[in-house]
Amino acid sequence: MSKGLSSDKTARRDFLKAAVSVAAVGGTSGILSGRAKGSAGSGWLGSEPLIRRDSVILFQGDSITDAGRDRNSQASANNGRALGTGYAFLAACQLLGEHGEKNLKIHNRGISGNKVFQLAERWEKDCLELKPDVVSILIGVNDIWHKLNGNYDGTLEKYEKDYDALLARTKQELPKVKLVICEPFVLRCGAVNEKWFPEFDGFRAAAKKMAEKYKAVFVPFQRVFDQAVKKAPPQYWAGDGVHPSLAGAYLMAQAWIKTVV
Repeated sequence: MSKGLSSDKTARRDFLKAAVSVAAVGGTSGILSGRAKGSAGSGWLGSEPLIRRDSVILFQGDSITDAGRDRNSQASANNGRALGTGYAFLAACQLLGEHGEKNLKIHNRGISGNKVFQLAERWEKDCLELKPDVVSILIGVNDIWHKLNGNYDGTLEKYEKDYDALLARTKQELPKVKLVICEPFVLRCGAVNEKWFPEFDGFRAAAKKMAEKYKAVFVPFQRVFDQAVKKAPPQYWAGDGVHPSLAGAYLMAQAWIKTVV
């Protein structure tokens, strides 16, 4: 899933040089009972719907979003093969099925193994050129996982700095875009052990901080799974602690819909 330590360091250095100038200029009942309200970064607080007629919606992230999507089909919106088999696909199915009158166009451009700076490397092609009205981002687990397995020299500070630069660039080039920041999450099983904590909680907090700074919707995935493990063991929702099962993907899609739509 990784490029290796040296290539990550070189690529990230190139990204930071380019980013500096830009940054300067019913299954979830009881888990989420509807759209979050009451504070910036918790849910869409605008006077108009976040998703409107003719909206272009883009899901971005790593393997959790990628979910085996077919790259050869990605040029066309609403293509089942291009949307993968995870939460983005399930959320798209519900959006398209319930809002046929809105003529929505939905894309998935998640790529397995990505960290924040790798999103930025491909942001022109895989985000800005699509001119999305809504951009949903789930990123962060690889920024710590690849560090723990020795394939990346990242830190929480790098994650937050890279994320801030990416969002600043996005808002500069797409000033009307609506952002959805999804909370990184893990379940305590599989690859996830005590070495992940308490550092991983800092990544979650940094994502929430970015949502507040950029007035984005914040989807609290960790809370969803913390509630879910009261009904079934962690392995049921994500066998390796990171990649959701079918049941986990369903919970994610429902949480996304309830928070965003």
